[in-house]
Amino acid sequence: MYLECTCADVTLTRWNELMRGARKASYKRLVAKIKREMPELYKALSLDLNNPWADNCAQTKTHYILVWSATEYFIRK
Repeated sequence: MYLECTCADVTLTRWNELMRGARKASYKRLVAKIKREMPELYKALSLDLNNPWADNCAQTKTHYILVWSATEYFIRK
């Protein structure tokens, strides 16, 4: 797993490609996986704090999409 990009780093065309086929993902499970496999990102984003965008997290066949602070983080599986 690695952070590929954020929504601020890509064009709208690329964003649509990354979001294609997205379905809901469990925020709790995703954060636990990030904490285990990407502890630097977990700490950098302070994922232990409350997240009002938790319900917007998703996943595709190739990416987890973490929504934090109104920014989508595309994490390659």
